[in-house]
Amino acid sequence: MEKNTFEKTRETVTHTNGVYPKLSKELITEINNMLSYAIYNGIIINTEVNSLIESKDLNDLINAHNILVKNIAPATPKSIEYTKKLRDEEKHKSIFSKLPTIRNLIFLALFFLGLLVVTAISPDVNNNSLDKGLMNNSGLSLLLNLSFLASVSGLGVVFYLLRKVSDAIKESTMVSEESISYVAQIILGIIAGLIMSEIISFYSTEPGNINLFNKGALALIGGFSSEAIFSILEGIIDRIKSIFIVPKTNAK
Repeated sequence: MEKNTFEKTRETVTHTNGVYPKLSKELITEINNMLSYAIYNGIIINTEVNSLIESKDLNDLINAHNILVKNIAPATPKSIEYTKKLRDEEKHKSIFSKLPTIRNLIFLALFFLGLLVVTAISPDVNNNSLDKGLMNNSGLSLLLNLSFLASVSGLGVVFYLLRKVSDAIKESTMVSEESISYVAQIILGIIAGLIMSEIISFYSTEPGNINLFNKGALALIGGFSSEAIFSILEGIIDRIKSIFIVPKTNAK
């Protein structure tokens, strides 16, 4: 009996002074942010949350939080808090200071555009040198041609990311951690563009029919749709693995 009484007392102390009050405070803060966001953007709110919020019971707060999360989707409490922080704490700053991600993407777009112009005006970048591809070209000509295609791929992936960031700002779905993944997406976009322009085009058309336009177009498409190409390649690899790997059967 003494042990049970001690455990009940400990649970009561934990409930009063431990995790639950902090969790309730966080829930109330997020609920207020979601309500403000919904009202400001004209989103219909389920009126059931009124009674749940007024009770201030932990279970009711969690249920109210769950209802509001569905109401404000695709935005999330985290993205709303991040957007609110940008709006409230940095009112006098420019958009480039508020969102360094946009600034970095614009600088990358200008870099790839400059690289495209520099390589395009080179006499070593032309239809004939692009026709040679990786196998028959070498030296400075190969470097310039690959740089040209990489710059086109880079413009494609940056164009895609700028549109993605723009949509995230409009829908209040942007979070600070997304900027970390953009570096990997840019690299994947350049690789995808080179794969599309140098490898896929080599097997899909006659070498004599490859020209500056369709190789550049393939590089642009590869950069813009790098996630789709990655998914396609991953699906092909999974199919190949399923052919050679025999599923294990549970021993009886």
